[in-house]
Amino acid sequence: MHSTLGAFISPMLRRPKRLQMAALCHRGQGDDKEYLLVTSRDTGRWIIPKGWPVRGLKSNETALQEAWEEAGVKNSSASAQPIGRYNYQKHLGGGYAVPVETLVYSVAVNELSDDFPEAHERTRKWVSATLAAAMVQEPELKAIFCAR
Repeated sequence: MHSTLGAFISPMLRRPKRLQMAALCHRGQGDDKEYLLVTSRDTGRWIIPKGWPVRGLKSNETALQEAWEEAGVKNSSASAQPIGRYNYQKHLGGGYAVPVETLVYSVAVNELSDDFPEAHERTRKWVSATLAAAMVQEPELKAIFCAR
């Protein structure tokens, strides 16, 4: 009886995944293609620009907005549809984490600004897909880079 009750109640107590949008920023062609990584503000680990949905913006527009705020990407465009997705645990204040599904949009970078909202809070770096896969921590994000 106890295990049956637990199997019924446990799924109801789990929190649903939250949703973020991310920008897989790139430049160049073929073997010379590079990807833009930035450091996170809290831990300094390497990530791609990402954030929560913005009211009034489509998902790909939100990804492009995050690319501007976190990496200084200007005058660029994002794919209309996600090119992939990855899941991770977002650590929030109070020591708990929430599951997050992140939709990834391709962003062809035309211009970078040195003056952008989070310029003094992050480091950015252009790297190959192989190096990017080695630098990021999330296994599903690594897989997206390995497929490039």
